[in-house]
Amino acid sequence: MEGSVRGGSENVGSSESRPPNPLAGANWQCLTAVNAGRTPISGTLVRHTSLKQISGIPVVPEVSGKKCEKEFIPIVRSGAWVDIGYRQNMEDAYVCCDNFTDEYCLKNTGDGPNAFYGVFDGHGGRHAADFVCSNLLRLIMEDEDFPKHIEKVITSAFLQADTALAEACTINSALASGTTALAALIVGRYLVVANAGDCRAVVSRRGKAIEMSCDHKPSCIREKKRIEATGGFVYDGYLNGQLNVARALGDWHMEGMKDADGLGPLSAVPEVKKMKLTEEDEFLIIGCDGIWDVFRSQNAVDFARRKLQEHNDPAACCKEIVDEALKRKSGDNLAVIVVCFNSMPPPLLALPKARVQRSISAEGLKELQSFLNSLGN
Repeated sequence: MEGSVRGGSENVGSSESRPPNPLAGANWQCLTAVNAGRTPISGTLVRHTSLKQISGIPVVPEVSGKKCEKEFIPIVRSGAWVDIGYRQNMEDAYVCCDNFTDEYCLKNTGDGPNAFYGVFDGHGGRHAADFVCSNLLRLIMEDEDFPKHIEKVITSAFLQADTALAEACTINSALASGTTALAALIVGRYLVVANAGDCRAVVSRRGKAIEMSCDHKPSCIREKKRIEATGGFVYDGYLNGQLNVARALGDWHMEGMKDADGLGPLSAVPEVKKMKLTEEDEFLIIGCDGIWDVFRSQNAVDFARRKLQEHNDPAACCKEIVDEALKRKSGDNLAVIVVCFNSMPPPLLALPKARVQRSISAEGLKELQSFLNSLGN
């Protein structure tokens, strides 16, 4: 992820650049329509064997809204936009799948949508990002515990993808690279977000930003403690002086990051958050760190909300977010997905009446003091 030239015409999702799939075999057929979600360069609107337990990395408990009287069923609509930004190479990837039951010819798991979205920010090359982008949903869907134990299944899928990247590197060392990963599933009334790295997911709940992920930076106190407990160190904000993220998939070629079992300072275990959606939840923004370098979570929600109120088009909204990030001089590749939970645009919010506040100017205060003095005389 280096360079300073914007634009480019390379096919970021080209199959020729993908690493071989070490999991290929009778039970691992070629991807179906998920491959169509490979990242294009800017210029295209997109509408649209056991799990190892690692101590000290908890699954975040469920987040629920205050008002749950009505059983809200979301209607998902999504859009995405990517741009190479002020970089020479494009290493971001994404996937949008509004209905994975259709993609995989499965029976509907119940009321509501069955959707999958993900953003992947590669480093040291785009091979890891492309690989995880193309295979993560398949790993989730083929787990017999899905969707009953969805948090466990997603975590297992992250670790399986990480192991597959290790095997790919042994086949071809030129494929060595790493990627952060953030995946969001909407199954019925529930939103589940899994994150390993510094991508971010934010829900707009009646205009208020609700963060559904944490940025895994080495300087974060919790991450620093975990890194040091596993034999690593943080130098000048970098993990082992090399990476500016504390969790990622791949990077097996980097000495001191992971051992043969995948344990070590660089963790591939995602943090998982689960939320029951309510009628107050309006949309979800998923973006790579190039977006969040120049947007605060609430700022992004405010910006997207205004745009959706204007045209109610999540794809156009994504392009406007990226364009604004470029205006704000984001120096990274840019990838963003917006998922709306309703067919209607976000409603206008009634502002509370401001309390009347009166103040007196210095000149008025002087006149009042003069008047009071005259009364005393």
